[in-house]
Amino acid sequence: MEGIGINLPLLIAFVINFAILFTLLSVFLYKPVLKMLDERQARIKESMEQAENMRQQAARSEEEIKAHLENARKEGQAIIAQATQIGERLKQEARENARQETESLINKAHLEIQRERDKALAELRKEFADIAILAAEKVIGETLDKEKHRKVIDEVLKESSALK
Repeated sequence: MEGIGINLPLLIAFVINFAILFTLLSVFLYKPVLKMLDERQARIKESMEQAENMRQQAARSEEEIKAHLENARKEGQAIIAQATQIGERLKQEARENARQETESLINKAHLEIQRERDKALAELRKEFADIAILAAEKVIGETLDKEKHRKVIDEVLKESSALK
């Protein structure tokens, strides 16, 4: 083989060196590199799964937030409607109270006017009785019993009041 330029002992040494190197590289380099690549692939796969889980969780959170916002909006509208109803009820109560107070004041005023009228009529009757007695005294020319005349005049006034 030397004629073709191949040195057999050197070739055997190269083959043995290659086998030793291949064995050493596969034990110390190839297997750790494959192990490292497998671990990296597992980490990447795990990261992808975590990212997908986080994306799904974010989507669920977004839906929950939308639902909470919708509930909050509905609650806010309900509170506004309730406040409006309460305001209307309070306005109605205030109107009713004002109307009742007004009626009460009007009734009191009517009663007061009636009392004043009755008082004025009583005073007028008394004065009328006194004037009638004085007129009768002047006409007759003598003093009459005031009590008796007052009694007669009061009876006449009562009869005239009953005719109204």
